[in-house]
Amino acid sequence: MSFLALGLPLKLTDVDGGSYYSWTSTIFPYLGQANVSGGKLILKPHGFAFPHYADCNKIGYVIEGTKGVVATIYPGCTEEKVVKLEKGDAIYVENGVVSWWFNAGNDDLQIVFLGETHNANNPGEFTYGLIAGAIGILKGFSPKIISKAFEMSEEQVNDLTNNQKQPLITTIGEEKTMPKPSKDKHITSNFDNIKPDIHVENGGSLTSLTSENYSALEGVQQLSGKLLKLDPNAMFGPSYYARESGIELIYVTKGSGWVQIVGINGQMVLDTKLEAGQLFAVPKFYVVAIGAGEEGIECFSIITTSSIEYNIVINLVNSHDRPIFGEVAGKNSLWKVLSPEVLQVSLNINPDLVKLFIKNINKTTIIMPPS
Repeated sequence: MSFLALGLPLKLTDVDGGSYYSWTSTIFPYLGQANVSGGKLILKPHGFAFPHYADCNKIGYVIEGTKGVVATIYPGCTEEKVVKLEKGDAIYVENGVVSWWFNAGNDDLQIVFLGETHNANNPGEFTYGLIAGAIGILKGFSPKIISKAFEMSEEQVNDLTNNQKQPLITTIGEEKTMPKPSKDKHITSNFDNIKPDIHVENGGSLTSLTSENYSALEGVQQLSGKLLKLDPNAMFGPSYYARESGIELIYVTKGSGWVQIVGINGQMVLDTKLEAGQLFAVPKFYVVAIGAGEEGIECFSIITTSSIEYNIVINLVNSHDRPIFGEVAGKNSLWKVLSPEVLQVSLNINPDLVKLFIKNINKTTIIMPPS
C-alpha cells in the first residue's frame, strides 16, 4: 500500500521572507482519495504572508516561533481579529476566511497546516486565493473593471495592481508598523494549556483538540486535532479510532522513531522509521503503533469523521440557511476590514493611495450600474 508511504512536502516558494511547502495529490495520490492534505509555512524574521483564503478547513500548529502574528477576517464581518502566535498554539482556519501571517520575532516562525479537502477544488490539495501580491486576484481583472469597481484613475489602478512583485511572501522592513495582537486568545488554543487525555510518567502524553476545549471548533464536526508526545523509547498503541472517525493525517513535528500500521485484514501495510518533517495517513479502522527513538518523538495530527457529507449538511442547517457571501468590491468589501498598514504592505502602495482606496470602497456597492 504505497499510499501510506512517508513523504516530505514539495517546496512551492522560497524567498527572503520565507517559504511555503505543500503535499500534493499528484505526488501522494492517497491524499486525494482520503480528502486530506497538508502544508507548511516558514516565515523568516519580519516575513509576511499576503492576505489569502483557502478552499478547505484546516488546523494550523505552531512548531517554532515566539512572536508570530495572525489576523483573520470572516466574510461579512467588519473586524480584523489579530492575535499572537507562539510555539504550541493551534488555530482553526475555516474555508473562505481571509488571513494574513507575520513574524514579528527574531527567530523563524514555522506552522504546519493539516486539513480536510472534501469540498476543495482539487481533493487532496489546498488551493489558495491571494487577495494581494504579484498573483493577487486584482491582477486578473482588466484595468477597466478595477477602475470602475474602485473609482480610480488608470495610473492609480496600475499602482494598485502592479507595485507588489512578490507572489506569496515578502519581507517587511523594521521601520514598518504592523497591527498589534489583541489579548483575545480564543482564536487560538495552546496544547500546553489543555489537560491531556492520557499522561504516563516517563512515557508521554496524548492531548485532543476538540470543541470541548477549543471554542473555535464548536459546530465543526468533521475535524479535530491531536498532539502525541512520547518520551525516549516509549510507544503508543496499537490503537484505532472507532465509531465516527475517518482518516488520521499525522505530521512528525520533532524527534524520530518508528511506525507500524496494520489493515483490517490483519496484514501489515507500513513498517518504517519516522523522522521530523514527514507526513503519513492512517485509514479508517486501521490499527497504528508509534514508537519513539532515543530523543523522543512528537506528532501533530488531524482526524476527520467518517460522515463528512452528513455533518456538513447538519452544520449548514444549524448555522444558516444560505451561503455566506464574501465581497471583494463595494462598501462591504473585505478590503475595508484589513488594516491600512496591511493594505500598504500587501499592495506596496503609498499611504495616500491606501486612503483613497478605502474612501472609494465606501462609495460603491457590489452591484454597479452602467456608467
